Amino acid sequence: MSDFPVNVLEYIKNSPLLTTHIVETVGLILLLWLIRSFTLRVVYRNTDDKKLRFKWRKNVGYTTTAIGVLLVAQIWFSGVDSLATFLGLLSAGIAIALKDPVSDLAGWLFIIWRRPFDVGDRVQIGEVRGDIIDIRPFKFTLLEIGNWVAADQSTGRVIHIPNHLIFVEKLFNYTSDFQFIWNEIGVVITFESDWRKAKSLLLDIVKERTKDLIDEAQTQIDQASKSYLIEYRYLTPIVYTDVQDSGIRLTIRHLTHPRRRRGTSEGIWEDILDAFEQHQDLDFAYPTIRYFNHISEGKMANND
Repeated sequence: MSDFPVNVLEYIKNSPLLTTHIVETVGLILLLWLIRSFTLRVVYRNTDDKKLRFKWRKNVGYTTTAIGVLLVAQIWFSGVDSLATFLGLLSAGIAIALKDPVSDLAGWLFIIWRRPFDVGDRVQIGEVRGDIIDIRPFKFTLLEIGNWVAADQSTGRVIHIPNHLIFVEKLFNYTSDFQFIWNEIGVVITFESDWRKAKSLLLDIVKERTKDLIDEAQTQIDQASKSYLIEYRYLTPIVYTDVQDSGIRLTIRHLTHPRRRRGTSEGIWEDILDAFEQHQDLDFAYPTIRYFNHISEGKMANND
């Protein structure tokens, strides 16, 4: 074991080609380091912009590393007869170094070929929602909706997303093929209200607001069913009834355009407010504390 360094030095001494390769490699690395240092020194002297300095430092580092890998490979593989071996090793190294860009190109080809979305579609990928405004080989761009803005309206932020994320994140498309979504509005009324009358009023209101959508939605479903197993038995609005702690909940379920959801909900709510104002036996419910007096209500008092 103690002779190991001596043996290595003896091997290098007796292998002039190996010695030449080592010297050339070390010299090349030193040269590239000097070029990088000189370039960055010139940049730092001519600008105080931290952002510009950062970009130059990253780009010069990537460039010198790539050149160094190619030149070192040429030095060490110059004696290899099979060019295919060198190209195979080189392509493997490039694939590892450029994993994300290559995946982005694959994602771009998938988007072009399978068309999970197109420019103008409203999508959600992961936790991000927005309208597609651009598709490029390495990224696609969204105009964000939601987040701190209520409903599905724009925040004004532009989000750039790498194409490879379509392989690892869940993708939701609001407008592809079937350009409608189901929306629900919950209306809670008191237990003393006439819930049957309220349910009838709500159903009339939502039918009036969405009457022009049913035929269009049915046509789109017929077209989409040629590509997907989409089957809706009923497209007309409906009102469901259930009971909560604070009152009777009437849930309106109806179709709407994704980009008009907030406006449609606003119109329905305004009609509901106007309708309830005209009926004294309909009251909205909210969390309250209620006290019971059995004697005043004509019930027997509990003596326990």
